[in-house]
Amino acid sequence: MVEHRLVSRLACHHCGHMMPPPRACPECQEVDSLVPVGPGVERIADEVQALFPDARTAIVTSDTIWSPAKAAEFVGRMEAGAIDIVVGTQLVTKGYHFPNLTLVGVVDADLGLSGGDLRAAERSFQQISQVSGRAGRGEKPGRVLVQTHEPAAPVIAALVSGDAEGFYEAETEARHEAAMPPFGRLAGIIVSSEDLGQAAEAAPLIGRTAPRVENMAVFGPAPAPLAMLRGRHRQRLLVHASRSLPVQDIIRDWLGKLDWPRGVRVAVDVDPYSFLYPGDTYPSDIHQIP
Repeated sequence: MVEHRLVSRLACHHCGHMMPPPRACPECQEVDSLVPVGPGVERIADEVQALFPDARTAIVTSDTIWSPAKAAEFVGRMEAGAIDIVVGTQLVTKGYHFPNLTLVGVVDADLGLSGGDLRAAERSFQQISQVSGRAGRGEKPGRVLVQTHEPAAPVIAALVSGDAEGFYEAETEARHEAAMPPFGRLAGIIVSSEDLGQAAEAAPLIGRTAPRVENMAVFGPAPAPLAMLRGRHRQRLLVHASRSLPVQDIIRDWLGKLDWPRGVRVAVDVDPYSFLYPGDTYPSDIHQIP
């Protein structure tokens, strides 16, 4: 659960569940014992206030800029010089033109590189490039400070040098060598159930019965990145195939011959945009198998 202090609520950004912060710990019932942790926007704004007590600070998140009118109000205050420091989420990375904004700081810039997501590097490069472009858009020169734990990472090095072309060439070559998209195809198979035993039984069944097809490999099962979501235990298998294979047809024939308990749900995400996507939340590009 993530604390949204400005609106006094806790929210899960994966399943959408929201609740007010409990006064007492649900586990031990101790009152006023819960402490938020992590570098959230509100926490950073607190540090800014402590360091620059006289600065006029604006917090830009979905909790504060939730309508076109609120966005227009924020822009108006910036253009009028009524804001000295902006602390924000990805909402501030694109679309805004503030000539007097000369310094941009990116906190935990490489946080998005973890987790094994195939597109993590390119997403990070795009987002940091976009927010860096907010600085020095007018006559005044701009400066960008990037906080990173991995300064030698290719994506960080490319950002520092400004070598976008070199970064994308290296990323393309790495994808080509590993036969990863767009040079290969991937499909995620998510097995979920409210009963852990049923999920742990159905997922290996799918793995054991995987067809032997040239230029196709099946990995797993293993606990999904979000191993528990909306009260359901989740296992994942990953299919890696050449670009020419009819992956959808192969998976349809493969899974169509299997039976599993009624409480088990199997979702197939072909060419997933994100490896961390909760694949049983019924988006339009995920095929549900009853």
